[in-house]
Amino acid sequence: MNVFYSKIYLGLLALGFTTLSIQLFPISKQASSWNRCIRKTSETLSQVKAVKKMNDESKEVLSVMICNGAVFEPKIKANIQ
Repeated sequence: MNVFYSKIYLGLLALGFTTLSIQLFPISKQASSWNRCIRKTSETLSQVKAVKKMNDESKEVLSVMICNGAVFEPKIKANIQ
């Protein structure tokens, strides 16, 4: 009888790990995509003269903003009279 219960517990444990793995797969895929975006954006920004003067933290913040979909619109100042 004890062998029966241990097999049930082992089966439930395997089922739990499988379920957890299936649920974590999309999250790990999104994290991988996010890390790739941050890395490529940082590399691209490092080629811009104005960004080369920034420290690493500022470059990372800018990269995160771009990967999050931040859109920067130019502020046009016009003196209309």
